[in-house]
Amino acid sequence: MTDRFLMCPPNHFEVAYVINPWMEGNIALGSNDIATRQWEALARLIGQVARVERMTPAAGVPDMVFTANAGLILGDKCVLSRFRHPERQAEEPHFGAWFRENGFDVLELPPDMVFEGAGDALLDRGEPLLWLGHGHRSTLECVPLLKEFLGIEIEPLRLVDERFYHLDTCLCPLEGGYLMYYPAAFDAESQARIMARVPADRRIAVGHADAHDFACNAVNSAGTVFMNRASKGLVRELQSRGFNVKQTPLTEFMKAGGSAKCLTLKLTEDRQSPDAGNLDARSVA
Repeated sequence: MTDRFLMCPPNHFEVAYVINPWMEGNIALGSNDIATRQWEALARLIGQVARVERMTPAAGVPDMVFTANAGLILGDKCVLSRFRHPERQAEEPHFGAWFRENGFDVLELPPDMVFEGAGDALLDRGEPLLWLGHGHRSTLECVPLLKEFLGIEIEPLRLVDERFYHLDTCLCPLEGGYLMYYPAAFDAESQARIMARVPADRRIAVGHADAHDFACNAVNSAGTVFMNRASKGLVRELQSRGFNVKQTPLTEFMKAGGSAKCLTLKLTEDRQSPDAGNLDARSVA
């Protein structure tokens, strides 16, 4: 099955407020022209291996470009996000309408429950497991309802560095059951959870510089990893595991605290079996 990704053009994108550390000092300092060129370059690259679906951007919600936060997809179900910050809550009806119009069964959490979609909820690529980040945006209170809605095991991970405020900024499940992550973004207990669940030969720990270039905020499809930037060492490590690495500058979006993964929402999400996405058994260009 060809992957499908939802993206929202950055027509109205700007840094208009501060809700994470990356935004500090960047209000009104971005270039929409550069952001558009960078966004189109990412969309073209992903479009070489997957299908990119574009939704209509809305004025007044500049962060709507970050479609990863729209909701959590599993099969034909979508758990709609409940944003923590009022600045982003106006995105919810736009995303809800798109999902309904495109055939998803939209499930809604109570209004007072905070959950920021596939920014904090990432499906493992080796087993039927949902990694859930909490501590900055999403809260643990949503776990019971997510289990009820989706019938999937959930592994909570506590985020402790405010610069890595969403799970997808510091952890990226990869095909074949690999996991790329920045250990320092998690508390000791969560680091231990990751090591207990993921074999050592499937863990790819990134260092400080790569993490702050948002290397973990990557898109993985058809054996290719798309990201803003990575060190030569990280590229070699990913290539040694069979991945093709594509780097494309996303500096304008990093001013708002986002990169490749934040700009996309995978629409073709299914439960993984232990052998699903076995990269080792495939020939990757």
